[in-house]
Amino acid sequence: MPHPKRFLPPMTALRALESFERTGSVTETGHELGVSQSAVSRQLKVIEEYLGTTLFIRDKKSISLTPAALDYCAQIRSALDKIGTASLRLKANPDGGQLNIAMLPACGVRWLAPKLPDFVARHPEVTVNLSTRLRPFDFNADPFHGAIHFGERDWPDVCFQELMQEFVVPVASPKLAETMRGKPLSEVFSLPLLHLDTRPDAWEKWARAVGYDLHGPVGMLFDQFASMIQAALHGMGAALVPTYLIEREVEELRLVPLWPESKISIGSYYFVWPKEEQGYQPRDLFVSWLKIARTMKSEITV
Repeated sequence: MPHPKRFLPPMTALRALESFERTGSVTETGHELGVSQSAVSRQLKVIEEYLGTTLFIRDKKSISLTPAALDYCAQIRSALDKIGTASLRLKANPDGGQLNIAMLPACGVRWLAPKLPDFVARHPEVTVNLSTRLRPFDFNADPFHGAIHFGERDWPDVCFQELMQEFVVPVASPKLAETMRGKPLSEVFSLPLLHLDTRPDAWEKWARAVGYDLHGPVGMLFDQFASMIQAALHGMGAALVPTYLIEREVEELRLVPLWPESKISIGSYYFVWPKEEQGYQPRDLFVSWLKIARTMKSEITV
């Protein structure tokens, strides 16, 4: 089978096509690329001839892309963006390696970020780039060398390095918590329950851990802990939250635990990376450092 690289069109022609699809104008494409209209027209003809496929619908007054060409442009735009990002990162750190990490917002900000200066001090040759991803993804499709994962060892085809076990506790505003005074724990489940959409079964897991059978609780859905905590602060319901995220709110009595036991865990945080992609030095250094980071105390601020 021929190698895909044999079908790569000239880069100049690809840039012209992508720009034309985005601007819809040969003139604007020329301005963007710093070339004449005739040069743009030549590049559009070059790529059409190179691919041996009709890309344009032409009439006397206009030129537009075929549906297949529009789909092709969407794919090459993503590839060109990746090339541009890779080039920018290389320029920013020409002497060392890049380490692109997908992080969960809460763990990344509260656990990883306070410790990262130590890694940077130990390995100044490595540039760490952090981006947010809320769910597992395909490492073959995203330009990441590793990711922070919560839950169990259920991400396929990756290696796992455990970071920490997470403990959760249900909390509510003082006014809502007061309605629970003297009532059994089962009454907590009658409150409006706030949910994180990446952990749809969190309340059920916690209920089983404390000896209750809870099935399919409904309630408001949030995409991040920060917004869910704010909702709990404003009395909108009970939130099941990692203890390390609400230390200050609990200390200041702005949130009240609805259950005295705070050492109940429904999962752990892991650093994961693709099994098939071994021997990348910046990541190897980072994984080794994580063993040290696990013992470091974070200055968690809310």
